Amino acid sequence: MDREKQPPGAEGILKFYDKRGYRNAVGTGRKPAIIVIDFSNAFTRGASDFPGGDFASETAQTRRLLDAARERDLPIFYTTIAYADPAKDSGFWGKKVPWLNCCKLGSDAVAIDTVLNPRPNEPVIVKKFPSAFFETDLQDRLQALGVDTIVLAGCTTSVCVRATAVDAMQRNFHTLVAAEAVGDLDAALHAVHLRDLDARYADVMPVDDVLAYFHSLPYVNKASNRDAAG
Repeated sequence: MDREKQPPGAEGILKFYDKRGYRNAVGTGRKPAIIVIDFSNAFTRGASDFPGGDFASETAQTRRLLDAARERDLPIFYTTIAYADPAKDSGFWGKKVPWLNCCKLGSDAVAIDTVLNPRPNEPVIVKKFPSAFFETDLQDRLQALGVDTIVLAGCTTSVCVRATAVDAMQRNFHTLVAAEAVGDLDAALHAVHLRDLDARYADVMPVDDVLAYFHSLPYVNKASNRDAAG
């Protein structure tokens, strides 16, 4: 994010990272997958007891990534927060964040926003907690595909994007966060957490740079991706 455009409240915190000299990068691997975190209707269009956020720009940038990935047949996954019984299954997170009650499994609120044009062969990982890896089969799916690099888009930067990025790093994936394709409900929260992710856990890259990375890769076998992803 441009330092001249930082939201109020973030500038002083961001100076900390500059002073500490965080500069290292994890780089890219040979087999990336995109994971779109929680661009469900609850977040992008709102739901009962939860107004959602304005993620029009971020979903548009995510669509650019998805279109490029589809051209090269790179694996694509979505996540959504959903519960058969929200009051029971959301645990202590539900007590802290009561609006999770609207995330009922099978409801329109937990469906992936159609602006992304999700396709039947692009799996949706249902999760109960922030990380896309926690108590899901995501890691097994990625390993079956030989994925070594994860590109993250979605929301929110400070919660589920962050948790997934940390878990991806801990699982030894090259972890990239597509800067303009992630967002939060508050601009200062977004700025600080995006910088922290770049400092400690992942490489935050402009969408244009991620697209250039995709286009540098050879085409992969479409049938093998579909079989493992499904």
